[in-house]
Amino acid sequence: MFQSKTSKYVQRKAWAMSGFSLRHISAGVTAVIVGYSSAVVIVIDVAKRAGASDAMVVSWLLALGLGMGITCIAFSWFTKVPVVTAWSTPGAAFLLTTIEQYSYSDAIGAFIVCACLSLITAQSRLLLKQISRIPPAISSALLAGILLPLCLAIFSDVNEYPYIVASFLAVYIAGSRLFPQYLMLVLLILSLIVTVFMQGQASDSGFTFVIGAPTPVWVTPTLSWSAAIGLGVPLFIITTLSQNLPGIAIHHVHGYFPDHKPILSGIAVVQGILAPFGGFTFNLAAITAAICMGNEVDNDKQQRYKAAIAAGIAYVIVGLCASAIVALFVSMPKVIIHLLAGLALLATLQGAFSKSMETQSHRAPALLTLLCTASGFSLLSLPSAVWGLGLGLGLLFVQKKEGKPS
Repeated sequence: MFQSKTSKYVQRKAWAMSGFSLRHISAGVTAVIVGYSSAVVIVIDVAKRAGASDAMVVSWLLALGLGMGITCIAFSWFTKVPVVTAWSTPGAAFLLTTIEQYSYSDAIGAFIVCACLSLITAQSRLLLKQISRIPPAISSALLAGILLPLCLAIFSDVNEYPYIVASFLAVYIAGSRLFPQYLMLVLLILSLIVTVFMQGQASDSGFTFVIGAPTPVWVTPTLSWSAAIGLGVPLFIITTLSQNLPGIAIHHVHGYFPDHKPILSGIAVVQGILAPFGGFTFNLAAITAAICMGNEVDNDKQQRYKAAIAAGIAYVIVGLCASAIVALFVSMPKVIIHLLAGLALLATLQGAFSKSMETQSHRAPALLTLLCTASGFSLLSLPSAVWGLGLGLGLLFVQKKEGKPS
């Protein structure tokens, strides 16, 4: 009897060491739910503003799901480190305000330019170091300027839908205190419920739900210098500063020190391959990655990579369900999209704004960057984000020449 119990214990222990535990699966699935519930509506809106058809929107989510899934599984397996990838939510927020200025094929070309820049940067630790030297105040102000108009949209429909806006704000305020970890998931559920009751006022998307595997849609990219500079370069900078560098830091904080050169290179290659199908950007995750790295995932730090693999499998499954996801979200009225996207980005805006004002000597350049970026103008085919970054760095340079402390 005793031997039998001992044998079963040893078997369970051996399976836990070699297989997946419920905690691994739970952490991985949670990371995917958090990532999708907080930003999928933004990605779908970006695709629609770019001029994507319904089939192309589905292709975007398919490419993103497969890309994130493959990179999570492959890099986590080979490095035995929890490597969680994601799309760039700040990058998507940037595209949301600028992508309509360019043709769809030019935008795809800009995504490939972004991938090439990421690959070059990954190959050069010196270049990555130089990019990381951009003052946090300026990069944070750039991000804050991009996010500000999207967060202001929370209140853009108050006159027309006062009760809906009030209900979302009430849930957000209460949820921030009572269930912060599940706040965006609850808001997503509320969005679906409200959408059901607003079917008569929902946008007429003309989308036809098709049961079955989604089909990738290839769009031949075209190279436009204005799109490359106006979309590709800012997308690269935003993704590097707000996603990849924090993603590396998250690894280090949790005691993981993999060689990030092949990881970042591989992610860039995947982006280049999937860009024509809608894979606009891939990068190291930060917040969702942390979900797969804590002690609650596994007491053995060496086994936590399995949570990232579980996240990768969940990404692939969600990607293969792209048709259903798009059918779900394209029926949402604009007031719901404004609320869901704006509230999802509030915490990011708060962090970016606070960091932009931390260093007193950098406040004036950061404020100039923030205001210029938030204005949303376009000059010489370049969006306000490019001008904002240039003006902020220019003022910082002038201050240094004048001998002001920096």
